[in-house]
Amino acid sequence: MKRVKQRATATLVIALALVLGLGLYVARYMAHGADWAMFAANAALYDNARLTVGTLIDRNGTVLAGFDDDGNRRFAESESVRRATLHVTGDKLGNIGTGALKAFDARLAGYNAVTGAYSRVGRGATVALTIDAELSAVALKALDGRRGAVLVMNYETGELLCAVSSPTFDPENPPTITDGDTRYDGAYLNRGLSSTFTPGSVFKLITSAAAIENIPDIRTRTFTCTGSQTVGGERITCPEKHGELTFKDALAVSCNVAFAELSLELGADTLARYADRAGLLERLSLDGILSAAGRFDEAEADSAELAWSGIGQANDLASPLAMLRYVSAIANGGEAAEPHLLLKTGLSSVLPREKTRLLNEKTASELAELMANNVTAHYGADNFAGLELHAKTGTAEVGVGKPPHAWFVGFIRNEGHPLAFAVIVENGGSGRLAAGGVANSVLKAAIDN
Repeated sequence: MKRVKQRATATLVIALALVLGLGLYVARYMAHGADWAMFAANAALYDNARLTVGTLIDRNGTVLAGFDDDGNRRFAESESVRRATLHVTGDKLGNIGTGALKAFDARLAGYNAVTGAYSRVGRGATVALTIDAELSAVALKALDGRRGAVLVMNYETGELLCAVSSPTFDPENPPTITDGDTRYDGAYLNRGLSSTFTPGSVFKLITSAAAIENIPDIRTRTFTCTGSQTVGGERITCPEKHGELTFKDALAVSCNVAFAELSLELGADTLARYADRAGLLERLSLDGILSAAGRFDEAEADSAELAWSGIGQANDLASPLAMLRYVSAIANGGEAAEPHLLLKTGLSSVLPREKTRLLNEKTASELAELMANNVTAHYGADNFAGLELHAKTGTAEVGVGKPPHAWFVGFIRNEGHPLAFAVIVENGGSGRLAAGGVANSVLKAAIDN
């Protein structure tokens, strides 16, 4: 009887071990099954580490990447579209790590937990992106060969309609890039997601939010700009002498002297807190594709570095995607609809959108009014005819002897077109002229489409 009991106990232990082992396997399979199936040595899906299944399309059904009858990878029919969507789509060799061909390989393979990546016809799945291919081509044309990025997003849904990065190339005919060939410096990098830049005066939107919420008399206060101000033994310069101006005027003309005064009063801790709250310092996820994190250093009190940091200079850094998300929140009552690249269809299209509150609703409304005033009072509404534009320029100094980076960020309220945008033209000079011109062309194409 004792022996039977021992055998029964041993059998029970073995059975429990099998159950636990099976449970562990199932848990690991559910968590890592896609990674196992998408291993580059899987000959059913890859050839020399190149994915051989799946079709990628834009929001309108335009094929961005597919295969011909011989099984060769092919990209969009239009060369302009191929170049414009390169950094979203990816290249044949997978050098663009943020490209959909690499980031969404499991989806393209048609992977699911029941059948894995098996397909009877061996063609994988069709994956639709939120991108508008034709709008992207307009954006690349507007950049006119200059380095930079153009991002456009529906601020109500978070759908990314345009994510163009330059320099670019034709993925059907990739160039041989040799050392010293500066034409393709950073060509594999998606500047809108994976790069950070000195934000310049677009950062004044963050400083403005901090001022609105922490300085009681900000709306009635006046500043006097003589063209420069000495802080900590260093001159804070302004492009021109603005004379006496209000906070509203100071943002419109982007007065460095006024914002230096505000930065010193707010202090490094407050500015850093608002930069963090704005999402500028974190790595954002675009359906699992991570952006670059920005930077804000807390300078000493009453220092020139602190003054410059609130102006968007010093060591400040921001990604275009983070700035796009921030102005989207301003447009959307302080809540950012999280940017995404995968087009939601079926049941997922009617589920609530993921949103993150970046701003108090009242502060967002006030910033929106200030951004509208920027356009009517300083940028010239006639220069953006047909657009109900709310915007902020940035002319970011990046070193002696180098033209500044040109920024233009904001949103429009045209009926049926809730669009936010972020444009940067590297070493482009004037934010309004260089980046503003690009935004103007792209936004008009978007509402005319």
